[in-house]
Amino acid sequence: MGRFDGRVAVVTGGARGIGRGIASRFADEGASVAILDLDEAQAAEAAGQLASSDSADGTQRHVGIGCDVSETASVQAAVDRVVAELGALHILVNNAGVTRDNLLFKMSDDDWDMVIGVHLRGAFLMTRAAQKHFVEQKYGKVVCLSSVSALGNRGQANYAAAKMGIQGFVRTLGIELGPFGVTANAIAPGFIATDMTDATAARIGMPVEEFRQAAADRNPVRRVGYPDDIAAAAAFLCSDEASYITGQTLYVDGGAKLVS
Repeated sequence: MGRFDGRVAVVTGGARGIGRGIASRFADEGASVAILDLDEAQAAEAAGQLASSDSADGTQRHVGIGCDVSETASVQAAVDRVVAELGALHILVNNAGVTRDNLLFKMSDDDWDMVIGVHLRGAFLMTRAAQKHFVEQKYGKVVCLSSVSALGNRGQANYAAAKMGIQGFVRTLGIELGPFGVTANAIAPGFIATDMTDATAARIGMPVEEFRQAAADRNPVRRVGYPDDIAAAAAFLCSDEASYITGQTLYVDGGAKLVS
């Protein structure tokens, strides 16, 4: 028996990186998983690689769906497809993200709007669409991805604002949705080794391993994080074991916040 047998989980931005790690963990623990991503082909490919992609009766257990989380119509259509194709919706992980880093005086309107739109508006639209199902069934789990950058990070005014907004968002969801059997929490990762952080290394002209080692040296456990670290936290917060936890932000950063 898996911890999520009979549950349907949606993971936005699930075709790669942290999102893919979370999707894989849920599938491994028995959930049917809908991977939402801008590119439906990539989402479908990732969904097809999840554990036990077909159920015992031969029906599809996982699905990949194209979705722009910053667009209301796209979000509603995606949620409707999840329920139609997988039969229900129990867990929502708002992971989709993008960076457009720059110092404030160089940051364009589009840089600001895109990051706020994907991270904060996206979490709002996805949760608003999902909560209807959660409230009706008196059960639901929401996890949103924040970041240690919520505490402030040079060149990331847009990203930091969005990620701190996520923390206020889940606190309010906890208040509003708790009476309906719905919990909402955030995870704030530190440095996680993904294609996105590797791209940052390339942008600043530093070898990937050197870049990762520098990040590891800045936290007490002396290693970088990996998508599996975030997936483990998400699996716990979305489990019934965490039913008395809501409105919280869990920093998964190797202790970096303690020494910053």
